[in-house]
Amino acid sequence: MTNSLEAPVPDPTPDPVLDAGTYTSIREPRSARRLPLGDGTWHQISPAYVRVQLIANGLFLLVVVAAMLAVALVWKQWWAWIPGGIISLLIVWTMAITPRQARSIGYQLRQDDLVFRRGILWQRTVAVPYGRMQLVDITHGPLDRGFGIAQLKLVTAAASTGVVIPGLAQKAADRLRDTLIDVAETRRTGL
Repeated sequence: MTNSLEAPVPDPTPDPVLDAGTYTSIREPRSARRLPLGDGTWHQISPAYVRVQLIANGLFLLVVVAAMLAVALVWKQWWAWIPGGIISLLIVWTMAITPRQARSIGYQLRQDDLVFRRGILWQRTVAVPYGRMQLVDITHGPLDRGFGIAQLKLVTAAASTGVVIPGLAQKAADRLRDTLIDVAETRRTGL
């Protein structure tokens, strides 16, 4: 039995459940200014996340093109080509950069916090202390369930530190949720 003052620490060794079917290396930005985190292992998301995003964006593109064609051809409103074309180009651009964005998403379980990072051009790095976590939630839509992925949401009292880790394999999301809940409960009791 452990003393209530001794909080369990996440194991820094790679977890086969958290890393099963994920990308093999996190995409780093080209700039030299990087946050030295180094006391944990970076875990990444599943490549199935890219497929889900491409399917969702492709369906949205079809709706935009159908609406644009209906307005332009049926009702003879030729101005519809301009916004429809711009929106279509933005969706295609989003679909083109989705694989690169997905490889830049990662999280690290450290001694006192979980560090989440995403982005190449616009980078976001958030450290969420275990003792400040109030809610750990797993959600998955119909496409996510079809591809066996989920997203894990961490909520704290500060709205700006809320983190959503998308594209986790279902087993990895369950394992991460259980680990975070166990560690967060022991850290909160010491406050």
